[in-house]
Amino acid sequence: MTDSKPKSFGRKSISASLKPRELMTNAPNLFGVWTASVVTLFPEAFPGVLGLSLTGKALQDGRWQLHTTNLRDFGDGKHRNVDDTPAGGGAGMVLRPDVMGKALEHAAGSMHRAAPILMMSPRGVPFTQRMAQSLAEGPGMTMICGRFEGLDQRVIDHYGITEVSLGDFVMTGGELAAQAMLDATVRLLPGVLGNADSIEEESHSNGLLEHPQYTRPAEWKGHAIPEVLLSGHHERIAQWRLEQARDLTRTRRPDMWAKVADKD
Repeated sequence: MTDSKPKSFGRKSISASLKPRELMTNAPNLFGVWTASVVTLFPEAFPGVLGLSLTGKALQDGRWQLHTTNLRDFGDGKHRNVDDTPAGGGAGMVLRPDVMGKALEHAAGSMHRAAPILMMSPRGVPFTQRMAQSLAEGPGMTMICGRFEGLDQRVIDHYGITEVSLGDFVMTGGELAAQAMLDATVRLLPGVLGNADSIEEESHSNGLLEHPQYTRPAEWKGHAIPEVLLSGHHERIAQWRLEQARDLTRTRRPDMWAKVADKD
């Protein structure tokens, strides 16, 4: 006789909260507001961390808006297929152009005509702070979350899609990369950060890594805050921070330092 009761393997049951999704599903389509439209096989992944903290508050306050398009809705046949085998052979599957094309045209209905289309891709151009600033100054962007071996090149060529990469590594899909890019961009929108001056002083804003930061207590486990930071002498503090930023950049990011050195 077998035991009909479900066995426990010592794992907790975890279910996703629907509350962050309400920031999107219950919100009206706002005219003239910076908009992100995401084409994905996993719309339930959004807003994810974007629904928390400052980006979540800004989303709730209507400083930006987020739409998702479920690629599966435009799939082919009974099983809503979105991919097929690579032409010429090879491993993996490729997202179909007819399916993605219909999804993009649907997503375009909520987007400004000048908004670029980006696709998360390990072969894309590197995403940078400068790119985030440029995107924040525009009307928004449409983002394609890649899967499998990629997207049929004809779609990329036809719609003028820009492939963008977070770094020299490969992920299972573009959803996490899209959220990271959105976070970096949305925080630059007017009114999202409480202190706009912090944007000008942080890493990558001026081509340098940010200087070290300290706060109270003045001494902790035998380590003291550098005396210059307690001097009240603003010019000396600014000079110290610049020197620290330059030293850190030279040591940790020689690629960045080479560009700074060329300007000196």
